[in-house]
Amino acid sequence: MFRTMGKVLAVTVATLMASSAITTAQDLAAIEAAAKKEGMLTTIALPHSWCGYGDVIAGFKAKYPEIKVNELNPDAGSADELEAVRANKDNKGPQAPDVLDVGLSFGPAAQKEGLLQPHKVATWETIPADAKDPDGHWYGDYYGVMSFMVNKDLVPNVPKSFADLLKPEYAGQVALAGDPRASNQAILGVLAAGMAQGAEPGEAAAKAGLEFFKKLNDAGNFVPVIGKAGTLAQGTTPIIIAWDYNALSWRDSLNGNPPVEVVVPSDASLAGVYVQAISAYAPQPNAAKLWMEYLYSDEGQLGWLKGYCHPIRFNDLVANGKVPQDMLDKLPPAEGYAKAVFPSLDAVNANSAAVKEGWDKVVGADVVK
Repeated sequence: MFRTMGKVLAVTVATLMASSAITTAQDLAAIEAAAKKEGMLTTIALPHSWCGYGDVIAGFKAKYPEIKVNELNPDAGSADELEAVRANKDNKGPQAPDVLDVGLSFGPAAQKEGLLQPHKVATWETIPADAKDPDGHWYGDYYGVMSFMVNKDLVPNVPKSFADLLKPEYAGQVALAGDPRASNQAILGVLAAGMAQGAEPGEAAAKAGLEFFKKLNDAGNFVPVIGKAGTLAQGTTPIIIAWDYNALSWRDSLNGNPPVEVVVPSDASLAGVYVQAISAYAPQPNAAKLWMEYLYSDEGQLGWLKGYCHPIRFNDLVANGKVPQDMLDKLPPAEGYAKAVFPSLDAVNANSAAVKEGWDKVVGADVVK
């Protein structure tokens, strides 16, 4: 519930760190003042091409020029983020992350391990209940749909389904956008492949997905390199299985050289939610909270939408006329999204465990950068 605002409260840094009540205007003013005194925010695993993060970070810097943004390892995966927190529990220096952006399954796991501290942003009530921890340890930020990004110069017949990827014409062309032993994006790419085989999301789809990638690898179609815009343009990974917002952003960055097509596979439309959280050991806890307040403000949410992500507050923003029409017009076509499946947290957790445990044993492909 909202705090009583009938009298002025002396909000100390200790109180701010301990509280998990919804942020009020008074709280926000105190957080902002404390964050400016800290003077720095350390992020991790936020490539500027991912979900419009380049512009989002620039927006935060413009609004709070007193706070330096220290960006660690932009290409890290969700597992790397949690390891960075563990490794820096006693480190108050620049290598200790303040905030995390991880796959859905990693949020509860980090909470259970005691790696997160709670915080409820001012717009807390507009975040769907099934996309957040009720105590505020983690909260959904945006979601996307698994897609294929295809270099049309090298792939004249664009694959439309996971089944297509097994065809001989795609030999040495198919890659994941991450290491499935650590990257949430890649882990859910395996899940999508399993769903395309008719398996239910969870352990069953994970096993089916691993078998699919074994076939893909045995056929010589799988490329064990982490796919991104540069590897696609160079021809190393002409077909990349990635979130639609990454694929669309990478497409734009290439400016038609090479021409790119982004496809939501016809046999699996998997939607995946990512979550935000604050490290329990954050050296700059107030800067971390101010960052969260910015991300969940209208401005921050629209920044993600500009980067082709579906912000978690999208329905609320549309209902209140906060989304510019020109931004709506730039979103991908609705087809392919209408049948998107949002796996439960239990299914995502079961899939994640099975993929990380089974990749080396079943597929045996060492994915490298």
